[in-house]
Amino acid sequence: MESVPHPSSPAALPAPAAPRTLGLSWPLLVVLATFFGLLVQLPVNKILGDGDTYWHIAAGRWIAEHGTVPHSDPFSHSMPGAPWTAHEWLAEVVMQAVHGAAGWAGLVTLTATALALTLALLTRFLMRRMEPVHALLLVALAAAMSLSHVLARPHVLAWPLLMLWVATLVNAGEARRGPPWWLLGVMLLWANLHGSFTIGLALGAALALDAVLAQPQGQRRQLALRWAAFVALSALAALLTPFGVEAVEFTLHVMSLKVALAAIGEWQSPNFHLLQPFLVWLLLMLGLGLSGCVRLPWVRLLLLVGLVYLALKHQRNIALLGMVSPLLLAVPLARGLKAATSGASDAAALDRWFRALAQPSRWGARVAGLCVVALLVAGVLPAREPRPEASITPQRAVEAALAAGAQGPVFNDYGFGGYLIYRGIPVHIDGRADMYGDRFLQDTIDAMQLKDRRGFLAFLERHGFGWSLLLPGTPAVALLDELPGWRRVYADDDAVVHVCAGARRP
Repeated sequence: MESVPHPSSPAALPAPAAPRTLGLSWPLLVVLATFFGLLVQLPVNKILGDGDTYWHIAAGRWIAEHGTVPHSDPFSHSMPGAPWTAHEWLAEVVMQAVHGAAGWAGLVTLTATALALTLALLTRFLMRRMEPVHALLLVALAAAMSLSHVLARPHVLAWPLLMLWVATLVNAGEARRGPPWWLLGVMLLWANLHGSFTIGLALGAALALDAVLAQPQGQRRQLALRWAAFVALSALAALLTPFGVEAVEFTLHVMSLKVALAAIGEWQSPNFHLLQPFLVWLLLMLGLGLSGCVRLPWVRLLLLVGLVYLALKHQRNIALLGMVSPLLLAVPLARGLKAATSGASDAAALDRWFRALAQPSRWGARVAGLCVVALLVAGVLPAREPRPEASITPQRAVEAALAAGAQGPVFNDYGFGGYLIYRGIPVHIDGRADMYGDRFLQDTIDAMQLKDRRGFLAFLERHGFGWSLLLPGTPAVALLDELPGWRRVYADDDAVVHVCAGARRP
């Protein structure tokens, strides 16, 4: 006689119903969370907290007005006509168009969109390789490592291309096939958006080697030829810019600067006196490595070590590490975590929810999500009135200088250069340190810090300054207060203005 299962036995229990997700998915929820965090939870003005945003808009405006990309400096009085590689020209055109159509709120929305798309692509990539909870932790860490560099500047517009480029190449390598040729279009776009495309070329070459070495010994030749062709064509696509090989040389030039990289905050090493996401990442990777949980192929290991070196040397590269490292670690990490947690109990109901949301979203949910984003942009941003911070927008100081009859070249602080260019005022210096070079920057720093009084007076005479716009507390401000012919006409918490009575007209 056949036995009947007891009602409480597992065989008698009905299969749990599939969770209802309303068509949502984790990538879509990440997009919504990103917009909510940037537009509602965090100070939106932080996105506009870099003076370079101003001169990027001005550069886009110049390109639109002249119908060409500048190859020499049109914005300074100190180096007029000096060679300038405007390698971010396409991003600047986009920024100028968005700012002209939707103002500062438009730039904030554009920046949030770029970050949200980047994190969504990362989420989808990881969901296909590891448990959703682990994937979400990596995405959250990547977002945290990127947050300090989420600014309305061209590099953020290049982030989705970075993610698409690396994720697609890793996909191809792990599937043991060649890279798709449409990625060449991504490189072409990237090369005209931002100089970080050179990192993409280096990553592409390394991932090509990783993909070929992953093949069985007898099957490498054909795949190697396709990857080699792709790498070569990628390099050619990167040259299809207004600057050709100069755009590649630009990266080498920037990395050769010493004074500029030491003086500019984003190029300095990170400060570990305070707990920060990068430190959490380092400790996590150290723990995983020492435990033997993760074993990387040697090419990926070298790539990861190189990215860590770049992040330790220049804190602006922390975002790059946060975004690229999960792509390199996903499969080895998922394999190691699965082995380490095999046999462990888990919350089955919660797992079902997480896994259900790992499936692609439905079109209805995407449309609803787009409507939510539109409501956030239309309802929240106008109330929060995004605008660049006063510390980089010395509007009242400039108006006071003009009202006081300021004439001739201006001796300005580095951080005020972007706003002055935006206002159409030729500057002494601005954020284009690559154009000014180490010697010029060092002379300006020495003058502002009053390294030598006689040298400072010679500096003023050499440049023929008619007025100054400096930060309060700059040592040069105190001397200008005492110099004959110079008078202070304005001061607030953000800027101090002096005007020279005998200034020569421009």
